[in-house]
Amino acid sequence: MSEFYFMDGKFVEAEKAMIPVRTHAFLYGTAVFEGIRAYWNDEEKQLYVFRAKEHYERFLRSAKIMYMESPYTVEEYCDITKKLMAKNNYKQDAYMRPTLYKSAQKVGPGLYDNEDSFVLISNKMGDYIDTSKGLRVCVSSWRRNSDNAIPPRAKVAGSYANAALIKTDAHNAGFDDAVVLDEAGQVTEGSAMNLFLVQNGKLVTTMKTDNILVGVTRNTIMEIAKDLGIETEERAIDRTELYISDEAFYCGTGAQISPITSIDTRPLGNGQVGPISKELQKLYFDVVKGKIEKYKHWCMPVY
Repeated sequence: MSEFYFMDGKFVEAEKAMIPVRTHAFLYGTAVFEGIRAYWNDEEKQLYVFRAKEHYERFLRSAKIMYMESPYTVEEYCDITKKLMAKNNYKQDAYMRPTLYKSAQKVGPGLYDNEDSFVLISNKMGDYIDTSKGLRVCVSSWRRNSDNAIPPRAKVAGSYANAALIKTDAHNAGFDDAVVLDEAGQVTEGSAMNLFLVQNGKLVTTMKTDNILVGVTRNTIMEIAKDLGIETEERAIDRTELYISDEAFYCGTGAQISPITSIDTRPLGNGQVGPISKELQKLYFDVVKGKIEKYKHWCMPVY
């Protein structure tokens, strides 16, 4: 059975969803996007899209930064997403990528006189990072692009060339991923996910103004941690703090909750996945599957 995408205002078979090779977004990376997950709850036989509203709110903020006019409201995006997932009849975890892109067929980087188009693709997806074991990461030699260059606050397609170099060089050096510093040498985040440290029973993470993508999962972790009585401190983080923290983990739509057990070959704590990382990971996977009533308002049912 064919999968469907939503493109140019209608549902189309995936293999027929095409863009011309002269499309501005293809030539210059002038697109904004989101990554959204849906989780299958087998007990309820229900597919839950996690925090769709918050993702589309950020989507519109990215669009504003990039001089884009959105064709839909947040509510309409959520409705389109729900309909697409139902049409594809997923009965397992899945992933969605909405993209708003500059679709003029012209040469030249200008965002003006350049229409905007929307496409939503989806596919079945489980874990693409093994979240059951600790990751070995390094500090990248590449620097995170800054708010005055290509702002990480906006999820801009072209800026992910930065993440691609970071991830690839870490992989080629034998690591799972990398921690990225800014031009001043302060910690920002992972290659394409937010970072939390655990120090003396408290979460420590970078500030919204520290050249990071302000993550929906990041916000989720801070909220559920508070309910567990775990404090979160948002502040600047020095590189050497990475080495002396008790625990660390990445979080994001793709990464979910991915514990880190060593940084630059230095073990964190006893070199095993730490207790706070485990506790938050377990709770998170219950939350996203709609198993905890308190957080069920974050879960949009498809069926």
